[in-house]
Amino acid sequence: MIALAYGTGVGMALAFAALLFGFWGFVLVAVLGAVGALVALAMTGRIDLRAAVSAARGRRVA
Repeated sequence: MIALAYGTGVGMALAFAALLFGFWGFVLVAVLGAVGALVALAMTGRIDLRAAVSAARGRRVA
């Protein structure tokens, strides 16, 4: 239920940004939101950025 509420809120915020700022404003809001989410996940320890970067580079991650 909480994920549904957050998803709905994010969708509404993106729609509002698209209405106000056009397509590129929408893209900017979406990209900055994704960066903020990654930073928050890294700070709380729910994601290991070193492992993610290593996996993206094709290295084996234990």
